[in-house]
Amino acid sequence: MKRLFSTLVIASIMLFGAAEVNATNYVNAQPDNIVNFIQDEEAALDMQEEESLGFHQELKKRFIEGGPGFMGIVLLCLILGLAIAIERIIFLNLSTTNTKKLAQDVEDALNSGGIEAAKEVCRNTRGPVASIYYQGLDRADESIEAAEKAVVAYGGVQMGQLEKNVSWVSLFIALAPMLGFMGTVIGMIQAFDRIEAAGDMQPSLVAGGIKVALLTTVFGLIVAIILQIFYNYIIAKIDSIVNDMEDASIILIDMLVDYKNRRRI
Repeated sequence: MKRLFSTLVIASIMLFGAAEVNATNYVNAQPDNIVNFIQDEEAALDMQEEESLGFHQELKKRFIEGGPGFMGIVLLCLILGLAIAIERIIFLNLSTTNTKKLAQDVEDALNSGGIEAAKEVCRNTRGPVASIYYQGLDRADESIEAAEKAVVAYGGVQMGQLEKNVSWVSLFIALAPMLGFMGTVIGMIQAFDRIEAAGDMQPSLVAGGIKVALLTTVFGLIVAIILQIFYNYIIAKIDSIVNDMEDASIILIDMLVDYKNRRRI
């Protein structure tokens, strides 16, 4: 009986000691686990912060990495091109008129009040079509040929005003990618200069120069793409207005012929 009791006591002591050792090991392992958990959380937060930078901040970061030289010139091309494009778009939208309504108003005024009433309608209407109508009506007392020549001549003047400064936009479209390519070539030359100076082909020597070179090309192409979209819209708008001007000129000459024929009768 005593031997059994002694065995139980020894077994209890051994179990208690093993439990104490496991508890100690667990406690000692907790700081490492806590540190790893904190590091994982910080890494996750850093990744979330990088993802939350957004497109604009990433673009700004890349722009700064590209260097102030060529990137500044490319940005200037974008600013000037957009300024001219926006000004042209506003001007063209203000120059757009309802040609059919204007022709009907001019014809009604011509039939009811004569040339002066029709000219008054043109004065109160903005746009190149109204200006062409006014010039044709102003020469209507002379002859149909004189009115037609005035319409054609003033149509060329109005077309020149519609296309004013548009060539600058096309210049910036061509200039921006060329500046980007020039920055790329210069960056590659600098990278090879570093290789030559070091006498060794190490990626760290050329990575920076190649990165700057590629960034200038990317931003030059982005500027060209943006300006090309605006340029195509402007050209399409000008073509639409010019077609309206040509149609309006034909309608005006027909109205003047009918008006003079009625006066002769």
